[in-house]
Amino acid sequence: MEVRLEGITKSFGDFTAVNNLNVTIDDGTLAGLLGPSGCGKSTTLYMIAGLEKPTSGRIYFGDEDVTDLPPEKRGIGLVFQNYALYPHMTVRQNIMFPLENAKVPKAEALKTAQEMADLVQIGHLMDRKPGELSGGQQQRVAIARAIAKKPRVLLLDEPLSNLDARLRLETREEIRRIQQETGITTIFVTHDQEEAMSITDTIVLMKDGVLQQKEAPQEMYRKPANQFVASFMGTPPMGFLTGKVENHKIMIGSSVLSEMEAADGEVIIGVRPESWRLSEHEGMDATVTMVEVIGRDTLMTVEVEGQKIRCLIDSDYEVKVSDKVKLAVKPQAIHLFDKTSGHRLG
Repeated sequence: MEVRLEGITKSFGDFTAVNNLNVTIDDGTLAGLLGPSGCGKSTTLYMIAGLEKPTSGRIYFGDEDVTDLPPEKRGIGLVFQNYALYPHMTVRQNIMFPLENAKVPKAEALKTAQEMADLVQIGHLMDRKPGELSGGQQQRVAIARAIAKKPRVLLLDEPLSNLDARLRLETREEIRRIQQETGITTIFVTHDQEEAMSITDTIVLMKDGVLQQKEAPQEMYRKPANQFVASFMGTPPMGFLTGKVENHKIMIGSSVLSEMEAADGEVIIGVRPESWRLSEHEGMDATVTMVEVIGRDTLMTVEVEGQKIRCLIDSDYEVKVSDKVKLAVKPQAIHLFDKTSGHRLG
């Protein structure tokens, strides 16, 4: 089911949480609503669910305008951050609950509940209660309950935030598997860019209620639309230096970083830490100011022409604070942004 938002704005008094959002989620895809806290992503999800009503704009499921429909009429499955399971009910009863409310015959409801439990790999836990389950198992119960009524759209609000690191990894892989097996259009909210990049077909990245970029994860990583997107996507984050383009040379102070086809003028130069390399003969002179060994890699902070940037290098290179090094970078790894607006150049 395609989900389309047209000119969606949501205000709470004088505060605008979502501002003129236009975005389409394609049928059968897994989309991540991504951004920092307070960017409007959960508000957007709640408007899609029908829990919040837009101040202006329209929401469509396919060709159907659902803007004024209550949640129960939209054909959605919703999974909350805290799972919202009934503690006095068994796993089976929790999954069956929306089916019983919909007056589905008991035999059919039992069969569907077992099928959904098997799909999320908790079929052997049907007689347990939520308090007897791990966080990851509870999350799977919540997902099974949400998809038991065969929704047109599945909505997940920060579904992994209550899990530890290992469980988050396992559960996000399960969410992807379940979405692919069911083919349900799925939208989930997260503030974790690694989480969004790992399993989504598309990312909708927001800041201060405004859409920054909608793109496939790797394309957004390779070609960020502006400096905010560039800084938000990637771990460690992209570093930035103030420089200029002069006669097709990328300059940082008096140092030449690279040659590149670009218009002359002052720019913000963005380079991801992993795109730098140490060189013996070419590149910019830099001084190491901090060294952090993180397993197979070394994250070092260097100073170039009075500006600092972080570089990720192989830990086989032995560097220490105060070392003088030469830094080089491939031209295709350089991102240029307008110094005033932050928009991508080229």
